[in-house]
Amino acid sequence: EFRRVLFRSLTIKETAKETGQMFVCERWLGGTLTNYSTLKRSIARLKEIEKMEADGSINQYVKQEQSMIRREAARLVKYLDGIRSMDKMPGAMFVVDLKREHNAVAEARKLKIPVVAIVDTNCDPDEADLPIAGNDDAIRSVRIILQAVGQAITQGKAEFESKRSRKANAEETAPAAAAAPAAA
Repeated sequence: EFRRVLFRSLTIKETAKETGQMFVCERWLGGTLTNYSTLKRSIARLKEIEKMEADGSINQYVKQEQSMIRREAARLVKYLDGIRSMDKMPGAMFVVDLKREHNAVAEARKLKIPVVAIVDTNCDPDEADLPIAGNDDAIRSVRIILQAVGQAITQGKAEFESKRSRKANAEETAPAAAAAPAAA
């Protein structure tokens, strides 16, 4: 069981980092979305501790306090590393195991965030806005689905960027084209 969860977590983390998405692989902390102000304080504390480590100011504390601070940082990294750059609510949430992550799904539903989820036979498909039928327990199944989702995200980002650059180019050339006939 532990090995399966570990490999699934690594696959999720890998796919999220490749596509530039936020992720939570450990336990979902209650209030991650609904109590965002508290989450921001925790992320700020993590950054503060990392800054103390970097500039050496942590050495001003006695060894026991340093140890406590480092344990706190390890715990914060464990739970918040994948969402440390979150500055606004996500546009959608992808969930691998609906049954295990029922708190995350409940928060997303409360905030009307669409939920895309791998739905196994032991889950209610009505919990997901866009259910993907699949085995959420098998590592291979999760990996294949995440590869497809990752490719779709990458393709969607590329299309969005190309449309945005075409629009920016059109906006730059439009004033120049409008000014040219006026000068003639």
